[in-house]
Amino acid sequence: MRVVLLTAVLLVGAAILLLREQRASFLRPGLRLNAYVSTADGNVSVVDLVRLRAIARIAVGPGLSGMREHPTRAEVWGVSSQGGYAWVLNARVNQIVARVPVGAMPFALDFSVDGNRVYTAVSGSDAVVAIDCQTHAVVARGRTGHEPVLARATPNGKSVLVVNRRDASLGIHDAATLSLRGSVAVVAQPEDVAVMADSSVAFVLSRTEPRLSVVDLRRRVLLTNLQLAGRPSEMLLKPDGGELYVISPEAHGLQAINTWTHEVGDYVLLGSAPTHGVLFPDASEMFVTDTAAGRVAPVDIYNRRVGRPISAGQTPEALRFDSSDPDVKPNLLLVVNEGSGDLSVIGLRGGSESLLTMIAVGERPRDLAVKLF
Repeated sequence: MRVVLLTAVLLVGAAILLLREQRASFLRPGLRLNAYVSTADGNVSVVDLVRLRAIARIAVGPGLSGMREHPTRAEVWGVSSQGGYAWVLNARVNQIVARVPVGAMPFALDFSVDGNRVYTAVSGSDAVVAIDCQTHAVVARGRTGHEPVLARATPNGKSVLVVNRRDASLGIHDAATLSLRGSVAVVAQPEDVAVMADSSVAFVLSRTEPRLSVVDLRRRVLLTNLQLAGRPSEMLLKPDGGELYVISPEAHGLQAINTWTHEVGDYVLLGSAPTHGVLFPDASEMFVTDTAAGRVAPVDIYNRRVGRPISAGQTPEALRFDSSDPDVKPNLLLVVNEGSGDLSVIGLRGGSESLLTMIAVGERPRDLAVKLF
């Protein structure tokens, strides 16, 4: 009995020590680091990433989508597709402080470079809307093509790109007035866009076509449609803009595209159904979820090698690091498991990448945001 008791005490002590070692130790007194997970029942679960436990569950509204943390304010924003509004969560008090009507069926949002505005495409109204982040008032509205699904601000702050799904077009709007400057025909049923840091070129992705459109934003013309190995699920642009990585469940891997020559380069086999990915700030390593295998695959970008897979839960989807600071190496990798309704926390310190814990967050979790405040 003494041996059993001593062993139990040692195991508990080791577990506590491990969790303390892996938690976010860079926080100064008074700072908080939380993850926010939206669920299918219209709630947002708040997870304390220092103590590694859920601390709140907030009722928001139906059809939550496009959740993002504000770049400078202690706020998390998102849209209710069914409710037709953008919502604002005050992170300090864990309360919804505003619901801003924008129109029928918004799906995503994006912040301006200075964080003063948020843009959202309104699919049911064929419009793009700008909201003042301080007053929560709609300050501009522009007409778009049919069924806009995404609005993305360019890095230079001069334009807002709108992906029009039914029109198969990319609209280029003035960032201040949202008036249409030009429209470029792209791949059928487009859903996402990535923009080079100098705002010169945009890459438009369709999840129904094994092709990727490359658009010259200065001349407002289509440069080419690149043929891919399979229908893509996500694309990630390297911070320096040199490469674009396209993940495809159908092709069981990712392709690297040279953004200067617009040529498809290396292919890396990842697993059964790779779906979503996230890059280290220095682009040395990528982590990709495999929804069929229930794991995350580390990918050495420099050498194009896949590391030992990490168990993550049932149907892992969205993933994020605990820090988005380009000068800080992340400590934790957070993975939303849609099938098992939890948030997996993976430690990244000391060269070993392993699952630390899984935190229940609610039925069919979807989007994930992280906020330090």
